[in-house]
Amino acid sequence: MAESTDDRVDARVERTRRALQQAALDLAREGRFDDATVAELTDAAGVNRSSFYHHYDDRETLLADAIEAAEIEAVAGLDTPTDIPSQLPTSMIAFLQHFDADADLYRRLLGERGSPIVVARIRARFHAQARMGVVSSGTTAFEGLPIDIVAAGIAGSCMAVVQAWLELEPRPSVEIAAEWVWRVLVGPGVPLSSERRDPQP
Repeated sequence: MAESTDDRVDARVERTRRALQQAALDLAREGRFDDATVAELTDAAGVNRSSFYHHYDDRETLLADAIEAAEIEAVAGLDTPTDIPSQLPTSMIAFLQHFDADADLYRRLLGERGSPIVVARIRARFHAQARMGVVSSGTTAFEGLPIDIVAAGIAGSCMAVVQAWLELEPRPSVEIAAEWVWRVLVGPGVPLSSERRDPQP
């Protein structure tokens, strides 16, 4: 079946967005994004200036989209848990590996002079995962608390651990960071998912 005009337009739009996102990510990794003009971004992306304004209202949203796309790619193909498992899921470990590979970039983005929209997007992804995990687990540990308050607390704790880990010199391994995040998630006691198991005699 022949490709339709709409399909060609959609593909071209997606290529333009991806080119802009990659240019933004490359400049951010080099520490040059904050001072880069729209013209420099579009030149690096190989598109015209009007293309930027067709897709984005501002540079910060472009960078947030670029970061989000890179994070989604980092965990592509990995299962997202629908319960609170007995250890940190592979998707979260892959996420931490992604942070580790771009540690300099994330230190800047999550730091005092970082990007509020990037921080908000990352927190929202932690929040969504935490909400889904708590709901699916059937735990009663948070009975009486609104689920979004619980998820917000978990997301904030995860963000704080990741940010503190990235700031350490020398930076501990991803495996150690994963253990820290997991300990914060499950608290000092047993994993919440254990509540669903039959008690031991």
